Amino acid sequence: MASSSSEEISKKKMKVSVGCWLRERRVRDIVREKRRLVEVPYNATLSSTVNALVANNVVAVPVAAPPGRYIGAGGSMILESDPATGAVRKHYIGIITMLDVVVHIAGDEPVGADDEVDLDRKMALPVSSVIGHSLEGLTLWSLNPNTSILDCMETFSKGVHWALVPVESQADGEMAVELVKASPGYRMLTQMDFLSFLRANMNELKDITIHSVGELEVVNENVFAITKNTKVIDAIRSMRSYSLGIIPVIAADASDDSGEETILQDGRGKSLIDAFSVIDLQSCSIAQLQSMLNVTVMEFKERASEITATTAGTVEKQSQKLITCHSETTLAEVITEAALAHVHRVWVVDEQGLLRGFVSLTDMLGAIRNKALASENELQDVPATEPPI
Repeated sequence: MASSSSEEISKKKMKVSVGCWLRERRVRDIVREKRRLVEVPYNATLSSTVNALVANNVVAVPVAAPPGRYIGAGGSMILESDPATGAVRKHYIGIITMLDVVVHIAGDEPVGADDEVDLDRKMALPVSSVIGHSLEGLTLWSLNPNTSILDCMETFSKGVHWALVPVESQADGEMAVELVKASPGYRMLTQMDFLSFLRANMNELKDITIHSVGELEVVNENVFAITKNTKVIDAIRSMRSYSLGIIPVIAADASDDSGEETILQDGRGKSLIDAFSVIDLQSCSIAQLQSMLNVTVMEFKERASEITATTAGTVEKQSQKLITCHSETTLAEVITEAALAHVHRVWVVDEQGLLRGFVSLTDMLGAIRNKALASENELQDVPATEPPI
């Protein structure tokens, strides 16, 4: 019996835990192959900003201003310097996201208001006046490229979706999250970058990812939804009210077909048919969006899909996939599906296709980090010497 116990301890000592593996990897390992930073100047119009988002297939970009002109989001001083002289030439004052644009479009009108939205006027404003309309734009994060992935996962598992990583760090010896003062350039690191990295190294995480999302308790059951009869402008205003970048679309009850006003509601136990997101709004021009604000979300998605297909020169309709799973689905499967489809939420349904909740990228990263830290602690508890036989 003592021999068996000794053998088990030896195996534990030889095994490198998931936490140790993640701690040995650095942020630079993820951003090394990333493209140059996409940004917009502080005086760009919202219309041109949306065009930049669409052209680069992103949902968020940092906003750059001349140094000393603005206070950075959250008081940050993330500066870009000239690589030759070291002189500061840019100050990143915040992040502008499609959700910020959506909140701006919605304005202060309540859901169901009949006021006409002057989209041209709203989209002509400078982007600097819209930063912070959603909570994410209020804080701009910067990460040291030498920080371990495990440490940085703490930030991303708390709901931060984007961070700037300097091309060259001013504190190469630092191993913790660093707010960089100046750098000749930056790269954008996202939650999706983290997820794609983890998917590529899934074999290292199998001790965690073999468990189901139900076992890991990562299913969020607070699901706000809209019905298929909801108007686009009301969906946008609902997204503004709860700072949601995506809302599930559920089948309408008989009462909804009677013409009654449709608002945000509890989606649990309802039949999931689609989802409406800020990405859907990027598929058409401002003029096209203006003309479709009062159609239903399902009609909008159909028209937008046709517009996208025409623009792409193909008859195939293109739209973001609706990815679903069950509580029994393993985290490995959920990560793979989310990364391949490039979606930020995977909807959890039962055997009848009724909505039960969702798993977000934040939930996935948080679960992996918590389990990884637990595996590190377990390894540290292994005795330094084996017990006598």
